[in-house]
Amino acid sequence: MTLAERRTVVPPAPARAGRGDPPRRRSRPHDGWWALVFVGPLVLGIAVFYLWPIVQTAGFSFTSFGVFGDATFAGVENYLRLFSEPEFYLSLGNTLLYTAIVLLGVPLAVLLASLLNLPGLRFAAVYRVLFFLPYVAMPTAIAFVWRIIFNGDFGLVNYALGLVGIQGPYWISTPGFAIVAVAIVGLWSSVGFSMIVLAAGLKTIPPELYEAAALDGASRWRQFRSITAPLLTPSIFFVTIVTVIACFQLFDLLYAILGTTSTNASLPRSMSLVYYFYQAGFVNNEKGFAAAVAMVIFVIIGLVTLLQFRLQKRWVHSD
Repeated sequence: MTLAERRTVVPPAPARAGRGDPPRRRSRPHDGWWALVFVGPLVLGIAVFYLWPIVQTAGFSFTSFGVFGDATFAGVENYLRLFSEPEFYLSLGNTLLYTAIVLLGVPLAVLLASLLNLPGLRFAAVYRVLFFLPYVAMPTAIAFVWRIIFNGDFGLVNYALGLVGIQGPYWISTPGFAIVAVAIVGLWSSVGFSMIVLAAGLKTIPPELYEAAALDGASRWRQFRSITAPLLTPSIFFVTIVTVIACFQLFDLLYAILGTTSTNASLPRSMSLVYYFYQAGFVNNEKGFAAAVAMVIFVIIGLVTLLQFRLQKRWVHSD
């Protein structure tokens, strides 16, 4: 090609969009404002009802309130007092014991969800409703029934223990047994929620995996151990996170079953962390100290949740 021919070469025209191609939408400079319009109310609600109370409580934890509500700066005195009181560690131990007992309901919920997911099971929906009812029932109503069941004189628990020759204790009024009784009620009332979530997780497992395993001669236990349990770990992880957070917020069930320190002598040795906060802030009227307790509970829940998220990489199945 000569120099004259190179000068006469015309560059190809740009390809035109076909009739079937979707038209390109030009981005407008004000499109981002629409996202803020829709997200703004939610962000405002979270800031007002969640973030600001946390900041305000953190500020109150460094103050000391007088009888007439006047606050004075106290520095870290509330925190030093908190970590030096044996009642704090006792309440923390009771909360951890309650959490450990209630977490036993997670493998029980896995078993129940697997049984209710069996093909051909009649009245499966009725069973799910019956197991879920304790979770949505009022804590006061649940406490009233279980106070009768745990009654030391004529309760059903001690009656059942007496049939096998065991003298049952006074569950609600005996230190050590009181928090265990509350934990049993918490386990009973939380299994239904965990079972519903895990049953939904079972629906996401492809049935072809079970069919292939059955053709290879795998038993039901082998299928559960090799297919169901690994693929159900994301749902188990979610249930575990929710259960642990709820356990560290134990108050209403404990208050409804055990009552107050004036009516139950075992309550000072059976308090949870949130009940310890209630006792300091609303009974002893120590607002600054109660704010310090609340912030410590907040930090503990955050650290435990962070630890669970760190450990999930070792046992939670990911696609």
